[in-house]
Amino acid sequence: MLVSPSGPTRPERVARGIELLTGWGLRPVLAPNAYARQGYLAGADELRAADLNAAFADPEVRGVICTRGGYGVQRIVDAIDMAAVRRDPKVVAGFSDITALQLALWRGARLAGVHGPGAAWLDERTPLRSAESLHAALMTTEPVTVTAVAEEETFPVRVPGRARGPLLGGNLCLIVASLGTPDMPDLTGAVLLVEDVQEPPYKVDRMLTQLRRAGALDGLAGVAVGQFTGCADGWSTSVADVLSERLGDLGVPVLGGLPVGHGVGQLTVPVGTDATLDTTTATLTITPAVH
Repeated sequence: MLVSPSGPTRPERVARGIELLTGWGLRPVLAPNAYARQGYLAGADELRAADLNAAFADPEVRGVICTRGGYGVQRIVDAIDMAAVRRDPKVVAGFSDITALQLALWRGARLAGVHGPGAAWLDERTPLRSAESLHAALMTTEPVTVTAVAEEETFPVRVPGRARGPLLGGNLCLIVASLGTPDMPDLTGAVLLVEDVQEPPYKVDRMLTQLRRAGALDGLAGVAVGQFTGCADGWSTSVADVLSERLGDLGVPVLGGLPVGHGVGQLTVPVGTDATLDTTTATLTITPAVH
């Protein structure tokens, strides 16, 4: 089922996503309110929550793919029927604002998810390798391995070492927005995934500093740094500089340059499952979210 729990989506982009999913042998079904619109939201809170709960309750629905992120999931996560999620677990795919949904599902049902492109597909940003990566994460039970790419702006961000633990996190802004809520996970022993878009370096600094001051990064096993897209501003300090400074003294391995996030060629990774981060091989390997 294709749902829009955050911002409004474009039917023409979803049509391209439906074409891809159908080509994989899936039967995509639009949620009743997938194309609703209410300002910057994909319809009223009640409609978006109803679509999610309908997907979780329907035994024929085996996966939930969000059309896009944007904003709005945090307004409805407390209305999710977690008992239905626990009775019939199904994979939930999306990224950006969907990080808040995946954190809520992890808290309420220990449900693993898939951090990857939504169904509102844009070929220019998510080319063939992105489609293949999403397909592998959704439809195979093989581990997912992502290798750091020298062309990524965050590639210089690195602290040597090897770490293992559940991969948790996603969009940095939404992780920080979860502080003080029931959905902020205990990151002790976890590998934290962070990525973001259009956040200047000083705002990335502010968010990481808030996480540090809140004690949220105490006891981390490691940090996987994805794409920080469109984050440059007029200052000489780059987002890679900020990430290196604010993550480099935590005493844990840090691997940057992972093509996971909002950038061109975005790859898909499971979240909520065991991961191994290895800076020697520049890889992040994650056990599957499906079985």
